[in-house]
Amino acid sequence: MDITQYRPKEKINHKHLLNLMDYSSEEIFEIISLGIKLKHLYKKGVNKPLLKNKTLAMIFSKSSTRTRVSFEQGIRQLGGHALFLSSSDIQLGRGETIHDTAKTLSRYGIDGVMIRTFLQSDVEELAKYGDFAVINGLTDDFHPCQALADIMTVYEIFGHLNGLKLVYSGDGNNVANSLILACAKTGMEIACATPKGFEPNADVIKEAEKWGKITVTDNLEEAAVDADVIYTDVFFSMGQQNDEKKSKALMPYQINQDIMKKAKKEAVFMHCLPAHRGEEVTQDVIDSPASVVFEQAENRMHVQKAVMTLLMKD
Repeated sequence: MDITQYRPKEKINHKHLLNLMDYSSEEIFEIISLGIKLKHLYKKGVNKPLLKNKTLAMIFSKSSTRTRVSFEQGIRQLGGHALFLSSSDIQLGRGETIHDTAKTLSRYGIDGVMIRTFLQSDVEELAKYGDFAVINGLTDDFHPCQALADIMTVYEIFGHLNGLKLVYSGDGNNVANSLILACAKTGMEIACATPKGFEPNADVIKEAEKWGKITVTDNLEEAAVDADVIYTDVFFSMGQQNDEKKSKALMPYQINQDIMKKAKKEAVFMHCLPAHRGEEVTQDVIDSPASVVFEQAENRMHVQKAVMTLLMKD
């Protein structure tokens, strides 16, 4: 089924968004469809209080401009409230267990927790012990909200998803892992061009292959041919040390005009931001008319409003 044939049901059979491994195509379509609907209302100046008086706690072990602002603005537009909790504000940063944090927050009537942290196991443990919806705002393994916003952006541009080809270039990181799952489950072909030793998670690839066409290669020029979307991310994720060996391995995977010319004429460039111009992408690509990076950034807010609504509403 393509998303153009999907009829929204305004519900999904999940309490949490930990990653996209256990989400079906229809559930991803549901999130994107609601995200687009909420975006249209936002553009008209209408914000429906779908989460009136609901509270989202936002735990940040990793800082972020887009994640904090998009979630905080999103819950506010839905009539709810956000609590910002950095690692220095809560006892997690001083050794309290995830179990104890989850049990405590549950007693305070928290409706949802967005957590942006390092270990995927921390997100899963929070969901196991808390009486609230848990949303993965990023871990070292997955970035599901980013991938959902990316798919929404692609759909808005092309009007469909089925049969489109997305090429991801660079480090096979958390963004790549989530993109692979999102593309495979929505009818898109994805090719990941990474240097040897920097491939995406093998278990993710195995799961995604059940749903769609996945290619992992070390040949970016070959992968980019006939692409509808060219996508990249920073060489070093937050918390990673700048490593000369890794940088040297990834530089041949930089997105420049030569790579864009191998894609289709109407191809777009995507990046989850923040970007390092001159490293993973050249300035003339990211600042070109083909670039939709700020559309992606905006759609983080709208697709996350959809996620919060579907997980946190009564």
